[in-house]
Amino acid sequence: MSAMPRDIGPDIGLAALGEARLWLGTPYRHQASLRGVGCDCLGLLRGVWRGLYGAEPEPVPPYAATWAESAAPGTDPLTAAAARHLVPVAGATPGPGDVLLFAFRCHLPARHCAIATGDGAMIHAHDHAAVAEVALTAWWRRHLTGLFRFPEDPYEEPVATVSLTPNASMTLRTVS
Repeated sequence: MSAMPRDIGPDIGLAALGEARLWLGTPYRHQASLRGVGCDCLGLLRGVWRGLYGAEPEPVPPYAATWAESAAPGTDPLTAAAARHLVPVAGATPGPGDVLLFAFRCHLPARHCAIATGDGAMIHAHDHAAVAEVALTAWWRRHLTGLFRFPEDPYEEPVATVSLTPNASMTLRTVS
């Protein structure tokens, strides 16, 4: 699949929330990511990404249901992947379309993700249930470990600023 970003409009969060709502009712299927057929929490996030931008930013290797518990000590693969492709959000109040990461034990890495609706609820895929919009309860808030936003342009090359003189600089962009 080629990267074919769609016209997102003025608010990436509302676009992401709209994409997530298209997945409501999709049955839970471990490692799947096909709207209406099956997905897990990561599959939902991947599907929203594809709906917004086209191709996924990197391949997802097969993973066990207990993958977070078996992550190498000191690592957090889900949070690391989110940091590579999403924009970290400061603060604790999620907005519409924000990506929420959860850890079920304080000593373990994040192992669940969801999309915030911005009104005290979230959309997520949970084992043995269909994708649903549920309350972002105190229990979920206690387990929240990461808050991210989809990028405006995920394919924009990194930009570097180089100082030419004390009062002048030039912005550089990688061109391939």
